[in-house]
Amino acid sequence: MTPPIRTFAAALLAATCLTAALPARAQSTAPATPPAATPAAAEPGPAPAFGSPEWLSGVKLGAQFEGGVVFNTTSPSNGLNYGQLFTDRSNQATLNQALLTLGRTIDPKTTGFDVGFKVQFLYGSDARYTHFLGLLDQTISSRYQADLVEANVTMRLPVLTEGGIDVKAGLYSTPMGLETIDPSTNPFYSHSYIFNFGLPLKHSGFYTTTHLSDVVDLYLGADTGINTTFGSGSGDNNGAAAFLGGLGFNNLLDGKLTILALTHIGPENAVRAIGSVANSRQRYSNDILFTYKPDDKLTLTTEANLIRDDWANANGFGVAQYVGYALNDSWTLNGRAEIFRDDKGFFVAAYPRNLDPALVLGGFPSQAFGTGPTTYSEFTVGATWKPTMPTPIAALMVRPELRYDQALTGNKPFSGRSNALTLATDIVIGF
Repeated sequence: MTPPIRTFAAALLAATCLTAALPARAQSTAPATPPAATPAAAEPGPAPAFGSPEWLSGVKLGAQFEGGVVFNTTSPSNGLNYGQLFTDRSNQATLNQALLTLGRTIDPKTTGFDVGFKVQFLYGSDARYTHFLGLLDQTISSRYQADLVEANVTMRLPVLTEGGIDVKAGLYSTPMGLETIDPSTNPFYSHSYIFNFGLPLKHSGFYTTTHLSDVVDLYLGADTGINTTFGSGSGDNNGAAAFLGGLGFNNLLDGKLTILALTHIGPENAVRAIGSVANSRQRYSNDILFTYKPDDKLTLTTEANLIRDDWANANGFGVAQYVGYALNDSWTLNGRAEIFRDDKGFFVAAYPRNLDPALVLGGFPSQAFGTGPTTYSEFTVGATWKPTMPTPIAALMVRPELRYDQALTGNKPFSGRSNALTLATDIVIGF
């Protein structure tokens, strides 16, 4: 373990021990992106009985569609926008997602036992990167593929502390980081280097959120690893488990500041590729997120990320700064500035063929390629338009953006160039 990672882990452990004795009170971690203005929250109360008509009334079925296009001013000969994954195809329209979700969300204010669930199915080009190993990952070889994004149960347990413990178990998206697989919660169409290359996307296992107080949440969990399921070789690329843990701080500075610091530790390389040593070589993904909202219009979010792979002796580290300013109820201006260092060229890669991401995850030969040790920067500016829509349309988003990527280390990763300029837009519509 390198000194920075050892320091991060030690600080996390110390903070966990110190906060374990704090007075209790419940509150879920605040969302990473600012919610729209809502009426005053209801007073805390008991949850409806599991299976009752009141409980069933909370079950919702929704559909969401996202499509977009990325214009690359260099028109790369391989058709790839290097440094981008979900928006990796240049100068061609894309159906990123057709997302179908069935679920029930636990009321964060409930004081009693409650049960929720989520089943989410995706079809589109994004599925190439969101697959669980061993679950629909090689069933479709075209650009548009199918994926089970989530299938999990959540429970609110009124035990140990006044705020209780939330449990999520099954297949679920990672709680780490700002950006998400669901496009409706992101400020941009394109993703950051941190999201693409520095963080897990999904897990199979469980994690708990213990509400120690109004201010502190403790996260603890175990899973099979990054984007893996169960069964060594078929669903998991190695035979070792992984750990997830960290702290969330809420209601700081009169509710204007939240902090979420999480780490994921476990072997992630495939036994098929490097042999049994894969079970004992750890990968450390560390992420800390600061979200400051001084008023209803301005939101400042800082994300710092540190990832290390012991087998490759490789480190990646980055910082991204987000700015969002709401002009009115319909328009928000957004900016993102980011630097990401890949010191061995191990983490950042491109995947020319549709099955390459799944093949790499499973340890099979692929045509994926990187460009060696590089420090990347990207600057993205854009706007989000969310007009009020009539029923049955639940939401509509249009997000034009301008993005500039630059290699700061003298090499030329962007199809033989040291920089790339892309203009993109997408549309997200929900029912």
